[in-house]
Amino acid sequence: MLIAKRRFIVAGAAIMAAGTVAAAAAIRKPAPVIFTPVSDPNVEKATLQNASTLESTVPAHPVTAFSFIDAAGAEHSIADYAGRGVVVNFWATWCPPCVAELPALARMAGMLAAEGIAVLALSVDRGGTEKVKGYFRDNAISGLEVLADPKSVAARALNTRGVPTTIIIDRAGRETARLEGPADWAGHDLVQAVRRLTA
Repeated sequence: MLIAKRRFIVAGAAIMAAGTVAAAAAIRKPAPVIFTPVSDPNVEKATLQNASTLESTVPAHPVTAFSFIDAAGAEHSIADYAGRGVVVNFWATWCPPCVAELPALARMAGMLAAEGIAVLALSVDRGGTEKVKGYFRDNAISGLEVLADPKSVAARALNTRGVPTTIIIDRAGRETARLEGPADWAGHDLVQAVRRLTA
């Protein structure tokens, strides 16, 4: 009887220890990022912002390395764009303010491509690039590469709080500004600001 009690106590202690380890692991595990629109989710009311809403990153600082995938499923890194200015836009097909700014973002990409400035529209849709391909096709979006960040690797690296969020990176690989919410990226003031901030 005494032996049985001892076995029961030892087994109970083992279970409690395992539970404690699991709880500690759960505490250390980072919480998943839940993306929500950072501005009015009603696209009809979404106002496209201008350059006055850009928030300068002071001091400018090197961005943390991050990766994302293209339409073929190949992985790319921000390091692939070394020496170029980069505009990184996080968006999702289910986010009305995001899709409201896509046409302007695509126009800006065309304006700046010859100047060595890349526009990377990274979808955070869990469906990855297949979801983006379908959205671009159904909504006649052209001028932007099909790119995705389905596991939010890039979004976490750049400390985004929601979508849409756009981050400006200069040719030295430093974040110089960011903007939360939809913007008229093809507007003269924002195009000029991007040129200046990516120099």
